[in-house]
Amino acid sequence: MMKINEILEYLPHRYPFLLVDRVTEIEKGVSIKGYKNISFNEPFFQGHFPDNPIMPGVLIIEAMAQLSGILGFVTVGRKPADGVVQYLAGSSKARFKRPVLPGDRLDMEAEFLSGKRGIYKFECRALVDGEVVCTAEILTAEREV
Repeated sequence: MMKINEILEYLPHRYPFLLVDRVTEIEKGVSIKGYKNISFNEPFFQGHFPDNPIMPGVLIIEAMAQLSGILGFVTVGRKPADGVVQYLAGSSKARFKRPVLPGDRLDMEAEFLSGKRGIYKFECRALVDGEVVCTAEILTAEREV
């Protein structure tokens, strides 16, 4: 398990853009699981949508990319403190199955598919109460900063 202080060592994101609260399982080079608790106080609910708040799909993709980035860092044995970041480089095959609402816990899973020259590909799923809400393939790119 990885709690927030260790997550902050792997992700350069901070409030309001840090979208991983906890990593529950991680196997280097294989897979990772984690979650984000979705509070009504999330800043994006003010405009998306005021009378019918739902988590923007692009932020679900971003949350899965952040979780995948942690797996990428752990797999190569590096951290942002080493002068590198994992950027979201692309997504494909994204499907949204149901809205994510305030009070939901967004469980996420990513499996490592391939990696070459700092570009990593992951198969990702996001679930709420065991129901799939989003699937996508995510690409991250490791770059020096």
